[in-house]
Amino acid sequence: MRILLIGYGTMNKITARLAEEEGHEIAGVILRDDTGDLPYPAFRSIDAADADVAIDFSHPELILPLLENEVKTPLVIATTGEKETIIEKLEEKSADIPVFFSANMSYGVHVLNEVLKKALSMLDDFDLEMIERHHNKKVDAPSGTLVKLLDTALDHREDSYPVYDRSNLHEKRKPEEIGVSAIRGGSIVGTHDVIFAKDDEVIEIRHQAQSKEIFANGALKAANELVKRQTGFYDYNNLFEER
Repeated sequence: MRILLIGYGTMNKITARLAEEEGHEIAGVILRDDTGDLPYPAFRSIDAADADVAIDFSHPELILPLLENEVKTPLVIATTGEKETIIEKLEEKSADIPVFFSANMSYGVHVLNEVLKKALSMLDDFDLEMIERHHNKKVDAPSGTLVKLLDTALDHREDSYPVYDRSNLHEKRKPEEIGVSAIRGGSIVGTHDVIFAKDDEVIEIRHQAQSKEIFANGALKAANELVKRQTGFYDYNNLFEER
């Protein structure tokens, strides 16, 4: 495959290395500015690279303006900020091209979300808390992955709502609350915990990323499959279904 990289931060640098190790070609990169030396050609529009697929690990300020233009190149999108706006744009594009979106490119996180759905159906009288940990350079909080897990919980628990900060709450916890906490420190790649707690028992579900390569490998795996697909909006729930 010829792959266009949207953004060239840590994640797409890893993606480029792994892609070339697999025999793929990096067609070029798109940045918010073209300053600095790049090992690949720089482009200002997605289709200008004549790539088979574009992989995005960037920022809403970069990807959203690009989606304002006509796009004919299949897209694998991993940007998590402004999720609703990005999904809306991708759904528009999916009428003409195949697009794939995931708030977390790890297939294991998809499995975690599926396990969460099952647990929610069986543990509806348990208090629910969610905690995520990431490195000290991550800007958004809570992470896009935790937002995805929270959305799943909100869909399954009627009248539930998130609580992000208890410092001004001077009352006991309500059953409808879903506690949401974000931790930032050091070089933590990414850990997500879902805690179900009841009198005398606690059930915890955890996904721990031990390297950033799992996200790059996930994006490449999605790209390999996406280029074989017809137009449409894909995620981990439907990309690998029988055609």
